[in-house]
Amino acid sequence: MDSTSGRASAPDPNSGEPGPSAGSSSVSASLPQQQQLEGSSPPAPPSRYESQKRRDWNTFLQYLKNHKPPLTLARCSGAHVIEFLKYLDQFGKTKVHITGCPYFGHQNPPAPCSCPLKQAWGSLDALIGRLRAAYEENGGRPESNPFGARAVRIYLREVREGQAKARGIPYEKKKRKRSNVAVAAVNVSVEGAGGGSTSGGGEGSGDADSSAAASSAAATTTV
Repeated sequence: MDSTSGRASAPDPNSGEPGPSAGSSSVSASLPQQQQLEGSSPPAPPSRYESQKRRDWNTFLQYLKNHKPPLTLARCSGAHVIEFLKYLDQFGKTKVHITGCPYFGHQNPPAPCSCPLKQAWGSLDALIGRLRAAYEENGGRPESNPFGARAVRIYLREVREGQAKARGIPYEKKKRKRSNVAVAAVNVSVEGAGGGSTSGGGEGSGDADSSAAASSAAATTTV
């Protein structure tokens, strides 16, 4: 009897028959991990607004830490928020003319002047909005939100009015223009509807008048 008959014969590499592969078990073991990786989508990156809000919040917390004496968030009030806004003026890039400047009230001054640079009102207003939301997202109560204090709103209004005079930029001009156009459009549509109901001819003449009025109102609004 052949002594090798009881042993498992090794596969012939030249026979073309596949033998058991040592890597097959590792591939099969890695399949569940691969499926898990494919099934779990990566988290979406934060939006530009969220990233800016996080940076502003960290900047404000650092300001409280460096305050003399140091302040805690629980003791922060609207007065401290105003101090923070004034502190940011040193990093501003908006020229705000003083009263004695010859370019006071000029939107596009012809020459440079020595007036200070400050934070623009629009930047401060947007900053307060982000910090107000971040305060409540980090556990603060809406009724004790220092960024929504009345003193902060008054300060922002004073900054807006002061910069509007100094820079010659009326911030509310566009709002008034839009409201006038909206009122004119409403008046035209009401007049067109009234003319259609009181017309003595058939319904066709009333519809033609109201459609013509609507067309003219749309053309006026577009212009």
